[in-house]
Amino acid sequence: MKTESVDFLIIGSGVAGLRAAIELAPFGSVVVVTKDRPSESSTEYAQGGIAAVISDEDTVGIHLEDTLKAGDGLCREDAVRTLVEEGTDRIMELIDWGAEFDREGMKLSLTLEAAHSRRRILHAQGDSTGRELERVLLNKVRSLPSVTKYPYAITTDLIIRGNECHGAYVLRNGEIIALLAKSTLLATGGAGQIFSRTTNPLVATGDGMAIAFRAGACLEDMEFVQFHPTSLYSPTAPQFLLSESMRGEGAVLLNIHRERFMSAYHAMEELAPRDVVSRAIISEMVKTNSRHVYLDLRHLGKDFIKKRFPGIFATCLRYDVDITEDLIPVSPAAHYIMGGVKTNLDGETNLRGLYAAGEVACTGVHGANRLASNSLLEGLVYGARAGIAASRTTVIPVGGTELETLVYAIPDGDEIKRILRKTMWEKVGIIRCARSLDEATQVLKTYNEIMNRTYLKRHELELKNMLTVARLIIEASLRRQGSVGAHYRSDFKDRGDRWQEHIMLDRENFFLSSQEAI
Repeated sequence: MKTESVDFLIIGSGVAGLRAAIELAPFGSVVVVTKDRPSESSTEYAQGGIAAVISDEDTVGIHLEDTLKAGDGLCREDAVRTLVEEGTDRIMELIDWGAEFDREGMKLSLTLEAAHSRRRILHAQGDSTGRELERVLLNKVRSLPSVTKYPYAITTDLIIRGNECHGAYVLRNGEIIALLAKSTLLATGGAGQIFSRTTNPLVATGDGMAIAFRAGACLEDMEFVQFHPTSLYSPTAPQFLLSESMRGEGAVLLNIHRERFMSAYHAMEELAPRDVVSRAIISEMVKTNSRHVYLDLRHLGKDFIKKRFPGIFATCLRYDVDITEDLIPVSPAAHYIMGGVKTNLDGETNLRGLYAAGEVACTGVHGANRLASNSLLEGLVYGARAGIAASRTTVIPVGGTELETLVYAIPDGDEIKRILRKTMWEKVGIIRCARSLDEATQVLKTYNEIMNRTYLKRHELELKNMLTVARLIIEASLRRQGSVGAHYRSDFKDRGDRWQEHIMLDRENFFLSSQEAI
């Protein structure tokens, strides 16, 4: 087996991974591994914006309270406080590096999104904020000679010795390479592709969560999957995200009878938390026997819509929907997972030398339901913190060993993936119950053998990881016998007696323990 050594290994090139690389660059050689082109990540597809305390009418305390309220009682307050206190500095840093956020004259333009009590959402080019952050961070990384990109390479597993991480096995051009490192940081994003309807890019297959689980890392809050209420619904179109900022600017939801309905579900109507809006849409779809509802922003005016949402306007127009004149058919889709690899405030996991940041990690900052536009901010703040902590690691890496049972293909892999995604959407989606979760478990158990093999192709490795993460989500969902935030069980509609516990899973015990929310 070929072996390469580096001081710091980062797996993933979204906002968290790139921000960590910037911190690590002065301390040694950094390799950023990504299984696609360096800019392909959920960051690039983030439309709405990034939340931060910028306005004189806003305070850290208000942003803190909004985040805690959205998290439905399961946020870790110290993690949220760190996010909102350090977020402003991270934003100003981006501006210094050339980020071009939209402005009104000389002032930054701020918008409102669901569950925010102040206008604090910065955006770029109307609805291309993630792409702007990715551009700025990639340019910054390119200026750092100690950082090397390692594209079109997928991590198969971590190199573990005892309770230490010594790097990772990486598949590139059909060859497995042992990349040894003093510290390894996971920044691989989410797992939306395990659901048949998702706003996530194709790369979001839960790789980091799965490889961390196999290595012995602890995962937490895996039952909390956020479904975005408004994804374009069309048989001929991709599941394209329609930004929450559209409702923040005044767009309303209508059922197929062209009737507004959100007032029947929540006092904040269209600006209610995402889990509430998603369940309300599903309820209306059931009541009206329809596959979608409508998003209506025609009253905002053509000029405003085209200027504020140029990317959404252009994309929808390609699929014969003119958002300035037409009602937009929408339905929910899997969007973000609040759980992940458990870390402290510095991105440290229970394995020495292994760190995680961004959507793959669980700091407790999002609790049971993420506040809109806090995800990019989390990537910046905790990517930087994890990078700083990883620079102090003193692990002395030891070489990898030959891997066992290398397999080249999974028969009927595409069909298994289709069954997996359909099962997760129908049985482990927005509304769950013991029966649906048990049925999902039985379906996926038939593929256990897949999860115990090492493969030499990206497609097979992704399927293995998707199956692993799906089983973790199902297990955590069965354990939480109550409804909190984005986790809603029709057979346990109340919170339950022990609702403040965090469900943790690891390889040895699957269900590890529970811990009170701080």
